[in-house]
Amino acid sequence: REFEGLAIHSGVRDDLDDRQPFHPLYARLLGAAWDRLPAEIRAMHGVLGRSEASGRASVERGAGLLARLAALAGGFPPAMTDVPVRVRFDAAGGAETWSRDFHGARFSSVQREGRGGGEGLLVERFGVVSLEMALIVEDGRLVLVPRRWRICGVPVPSPLMPRVAAHERVEDDRFRFEVEIRHPLAGLIVRY
Repeated sequence: REFEGLAIHSGVRDDLDDRQPFHPLYARLLGAAWDRLPAEIRAMHGVLGRSEASGRASVERGAGLLARLAALAGGFPPAMTDVPVRVRFDAAGGAETWSRDFHGARFSSVQREGRGGGEGLLVERFGVVSLEMALIVEDGRLVLVPRRWRICGVPVPSPLMPRVAAHERVEDDRFRFEVEIRHPLAGLIVRY
């Protein structure tokens, strides 16, 4: 009964040793599940060198002081509606740098495979903050499930961790993404 109402994801990965370093990062992390993703999502994450994607996006930001400080620390763009967005992907050395440009507001992150206890997870670093996430293919969507946060390498205790809801999907033959970051004390930090 204690687990009722909780979103619990579980799975078994037995193909991690078969990953090849010359495969795209997401393909290495997803293993056989990679082939279950829609072609549009595989194309977006099939980076082996440099690629770029563009489209339109909106950004919503939290209004409270803590939310504004957290968004500033993460380098997230200000609130804006239906603006051009461009993302450049640079893959090198087993990692990917994502450089995002929301109508002139830029921020970037570095994504790589987790190591040690984070093996099999995607680690995304925004400055001094890093987030370890499980990649799950669910109903044709790629769902990013947060597992651990770290600040300057120090684990953030579970009750203080921001909550992230993030997924990618295909709708009307187009790649779509949604990211929402909330904190128990600050409320909404950013949604884009």
